[in-house]
Amino acid sequence: MLRIHFTADDLIRTRFSATAGPLTETFHSLQLLANCGSGLPYRPWRRRLPERLSTAGGPVRSLLGPGPWLDVTGLAGSDPSVEAGLETLLGVPDRLLRAELAHIEAPRADPRWLAELAAGDLTARRLLADSLHAGYRELIAPHWGRMRAHLDAVRADWARTLLDSGVERLLETLCPGVVRWRSPVLEVRFYKDLDHHPAGRGLVITPTVFLPGGPELLIDLTDGTAPATLLVPTLRDPLVAAGLWAEPGAESGRSLAALLGRTRAAALGILAEGCSTTELARRLAVSPAAASQHTGVLRDANLITTRRRGGAVLHTLTPLGADLLHRGGVPD
Repeated sequence: MLRIHFTADDLIRTRFSATAGPLTETFHSLQLLANCGSGLPYRPWRRRLPERLSTAGGPVRSLLGPGPWLDVTGLAGSDPSVEAGLETLLGVPDRLLRAELAHIEAPRADPRWLAELAAGDLTARRLLADSLHAGYRELIAPHWGRMRAHLDAVRADWARTLLDSGVERLLETLCPGVVRWRSPVLEVRFYKDLDHHPAGRGLVITPTVFLPGGPELLIDLTDGTAPATLLVPTLRDPLVAAGLWAEPGAESGRSLAALLGRTRAAALGILAEGCSTTELARRLAVSPAAASQHTGVLRDANLITTRRRGGAVLHTLTPLGADLLHRGGVPD
């Protein structure tokens, strides 16, 4: 059991991000394959994999142990661009990589390679980056667009709960059956017994797709002032998973544009991230009045919801809007 002990300052400083990044999802997908028992929500994804997976990700697979695991988010960042993540990984400070390698258990990894990684050898680091990139191309890339839309919809749902009911209600409903809020302690089903005290730093809560075993706590081993990140699994409903892994037809993006109009279809894709009317207008290159008209139509169709936040408004997708976006895609 993981117990996170909150103070009033921690509750105020708790926030959430949209994604742990494609390289973290890649690492967790390799964990899932290594554990064989993928679970019902992941079976359609697994069936679509090649009959014989290549050796892509081999060096990374050797880092998979009983836990604790490599903090890929801490090493590669959470940018949704895989290229940005790889660049961050190649440039990560040696002291952080050494701290991570000393923290994990990887009995199957080549000791010489681990020693070279810890020593800052660029060739060894490129092997790590290349194997993660190969795993991404094979396991994640075909689905990353829909995964992003799903994660954005989850974050938007969390934002609605936070705005409407407060942070304690958000913690109560975060992951039923796995996470339980007993004020002031958040209890999380975990692979070991652990107490974590944010000590006023708050917590970053991040939704993930490939984390079937339960939440994971990431702590910066070199910066004691940084808040920890709690990765939360979100793919627990087989019906939601079916839409996520479904391969859209070649005409799907054009079909969504035909249904909503090209500009409103593009607006739906932008609003998956949650934004204001002004930001939507800027990204669509239209006037604020036109953007307001588009959000009004989408809201009347129950595809988005709008909440006031200070002097601005926040538009986010409803579950219906997210499902339509997942299945239809966004036109080019």
